[in-house]
Order: sequence, then structure tokens, then C-alpha cells
Amino acid sequence: MHQIRLMRPGSDGQIINEYGLAEKPPHDWGFLPAGDAAVTRKVTALGDCWRIQIKKGRRLQSLGIWAPKDHITRAKQEVKGMRSTPDYAKKRASAAKSRDQKQAAYTAEFEQAVINFLNFHQVYKAFETQMAKLITAHAIPIGSGTVARTQMIPLSERASRAVTAWMRHQTTEYDRMKIARVKGERRAVRRKLAERSSGLLKAYRKGEPIAPECPLQKALKRTN
Repeated sequence: MHQIRLMRPGSDGQIINEYGLAEKPPHDWGFLPAGDAAVTRKVTALGDCWRIQIKKGRRLQSLGIWAPKDHITRAKQEVKGMRSTPDYAKKRASAAKSRDQKQAAYTAEFEQAVINFLNFHQVYKAFETQMAKLITAHAIPIGSGTVARTQMIPLSERASRAVTAWMRHQTTEYDRMKIARVKGERRAVRRKLAERSSGLLKAYRKGEPIAPECPLQKALKRTN
């Protein structure tokens, strides 16, 4: 059975193994950078390899794999041959069309969910539409990694979280804040800013007069 060992990069080009020790790959191995999933899958199916990963936030990101050089060469040749066939081109075109259709449908669905969450008074409907489009454009691109891309929570909650995140970055000083490296501090700051954003939205929902210095007004003018 093939063994896939999980490693991480160290300083000065070192590779740190699962025991926290520096380890060198065999002399006949080479490095395949991440980026082509088809080639990577074939290489890992051919034999042993080392997967090099780094942690970004709560997620692990693969940088690539170390594996026998001849396995990498063979995998690249096989994938190249597969991709040169007419059938592959047709499948790619069909998949791209289907993906674009799904993305367009989700864009409309998510934008409507944002509008439902904002629920501005009639006098501020133009702002509601503008905001919904801006938030949707930022939140739903494939691969964006935002909460809008997860299927783990209901659409309405994805929309509310996307609004909160957009307002945190556009209407507060969050991006320029110096937050102490204390457990729970960043979460506490975000919670306070979310409460402030919620207060802003209430005024728009009730149709109350908006002060010229309103941070949301400024944000919408900047992005207009």
C-alpha cells in the first residue's frame, strides 16, 4: 500500500517530518508543485510520496508533493495525452458551461438572500440594491473561500455573515486595527464591530434620516 506522509516546510529549504525533525527526500525524487490536481492524483497513485503543507488560519494548504522523478514524468505524460483527445475537450467545454450556469443561478439566489437580510425601508431601496450587488460580487467567486461558498449553513445565514464581513471591512477601521495576539481578542473585536454595523442597518430599515458622515454612506460612495 502506498504511503503518503504529511510534511511541512522549514527554514532554509528544509523539510520537517511528522515528528518535527528535518528530513531529506531520496536522491531520485523530485518536487511537483501544487496546481494540477490530475497530475498530483496520478503521482500519488503510483507510489509513496511526501505532501508538503502549510497552515493558513484553520486550513491546511498543500504546496506540492515530493515523489520519485520517474513517477512525476510518467504522470505528466499520461495527463498530457488524455487532455489532447477530442473527448476531453468536449467534456471540458460542457463542464465549463454547466459551472457557469450554476454560478449565475447562485449569484442571483445569493443576491436576493442579501436583499432579504438587509430589508431596507422603501426610501433606501437603491442603497439596498447597490449594497447587495457589491457584497455578492465580493462573496461568491469560486475559490474565494468566503462564507458564501460553504454549504454547511443555510443560505440566509451565509447572506447575513457576508453582510457583516463586508461592513466590517468597508465601514470600520478593522483592517488598520492593531489587535493584541490574545486568544479570543480578534473574535471579541469582530463581535463589537458587528453590533455597530447592526445599529447602522437598523436606521436604514426604519427609514430614519441618515447623517452625512454615516460610514455606510461613505463606503457606498467610494464604491460607486
